[in-house]
Amino acid sequence: MPRPLEKEFKYYLDNQERLVERYNGKYIAIKGCKVIGTYDSEFEAIKKTSQREKPGTFLVQKCVPGKESYTQIYHSRVAFT
Repeated sequence: MPRPLEKEFKYYLDNQERLVERYNGKYIAIKGCKVIGTYDSEFEAIKKTSQREKPGTFLVQKCVPGKESYTQIYHSRVAFT
């Protein structure tokens, strides 16, 4: 059974170099295999994407080169309003 957001994270990993070329330093929201938003902060990315997508159905990732950018995992059930 796939884990939640596994598809989105794999998409980021598989396309990290190309995504960094386009969105370097931004926080990107990914749903499925598509970038659905770009933001200047993680908070803004979560808040604005949650207004149109159900929390837990999208991944927010800081788009920077190297594996250090994705070595921590955070889980939250808090909804931003």
